Amino acid sequence: MPTVHPTASPTAAGVPAHPSVGAATNLLDAYRPGQRFLATPTRTLLAEGVHAEVPDDGRPLPERVRSAVARAAGSGHVRPLVMGSIPFAPDAPAALVVPRSVSEGPPLAADPLIALPPEPASGARWTVTPVPEPEVYGRGVEDAVRRMRAGEFDKVVLARSLELASDAPLDLPAMLQRLARRDPGAYNFALPTGAGRTLVGASPELLVSRRGERLVANPLAGSTPRSADLAEDVSRAAALLRSAKDLHEHAVVVDAMRRALAPYTSDLVVPERPTLIRTATMWHLSTTITATVARPDLTALELAAALHPTPAVCGTPTDIARRVIGETEQFDRGFFTGMVGWQDAAGDGEWVVTIRCAEAEEAGGPGGGGRLRLYAGAGIVADSRPEEETAETAAKFRTFLQAVGVAL
Repeated sequence: MPTVHPTASPTAAGVPAHPSVGAATNLLDAYRPGQRFLATPTRTLLAEGVHAEVPDDGRPLPERVRSAVARAAGSGHVRPLVMGSIPFAPDAPAALVVPRSVSEGPPLAADPLIALPPEPASGARWTVTPVPEPEVYGRGVEDAVRRMRAGEFDKVVLARSLELASDAPLDLPAMLQRLARRDPGAYNFALPTGAGRTLVGASPELLVSRRGERLVANPLAGSTPRSADLAEDVSRAAALLRSAKDLHEHAVVVDAMRRALAPYTSDLVVPERPTLIRTATMWHLSTTITATVARPDLTALELAAALHPTPAVCGTPTDIARRVIGETEQFDRGFFTGMVGWQDAAGDGEWVVTIRCAEAEEAGGPGGGGRLRLYAGAGIVADSRPEEETAETAAKFRTFLQAVGVAL
């Protein structure tokens, strides 16, 4: 399978531009529905066609992915890799394929042309239906807090969704453009998940990457909305770094990831205190974990599977948190809080937590139109307040709402 490296076009004067100019944004501009697009802080990938799907045959998923890549290599592909999405539920089928061809470029953030603004949203009219209603979500938070204070569990991540419907056809390339140009340092993706369905998003959170023997994980937990006022924005960031509630929530996640990675790594380095990262809409507490992979045959997906789901998207203890999620949430998460990413024949790859996303579905029948289901969650601990967690999910929705031109 050839890998195409796009090159920059000559300038008007005939002098070649810097090689990074246009190398990544050309791939972003070339994306069309049905293709697979994934941009990370290390590379930009645009995949065409399907050489083979990763089968759902009962074997562990990392084994199936390894076999699919090996078979593709054996059939003559020069550099096969797997791309796609993995759902939150462990027994739900993944949407992973070996693409027929992949074009690869540098990171979007390294391309100066990413600073050019995207076209504004089309102005299509959307009908917005919250599932559940914010008041119902707040009552779910109240119930979870009551159970945690009674000692039943330590943390749960509760999500809510927005269902958007429009009579106008979905413009997935335009949505992806607005997401990527607003947050070029995020993990931007558009990946088919089934007939007429595409998972689109801009996640800030790396679950795990492996390159050779080097492992990196970047858990995020503890968040606050950003402000358009610079002084207020800085004040909110500083408050987040001092927040006992958010620091505790973050520590729970980091400790769980440390324990999960320990059997698979050596030289595990976990900073004592988190730092901050920002997106266009949120501040997050962030810890970058590094380690050496203990065995050369451990793949990126095997490491990701050892971590998933982290307390950042599920809770702790995991089994109880999963049960509480099933009892409280009024929708199927699908691919939300699962993973998206890639892995090659060497076992290198990047797997990202699927947040700040929506599942897009083209409507059938005359008239076209389409639907979007947006997702946002918040980590609930014993000190959580329903109104604050509802506001946090509303702020997280803004990442995608701005991409389609909807204001709540």
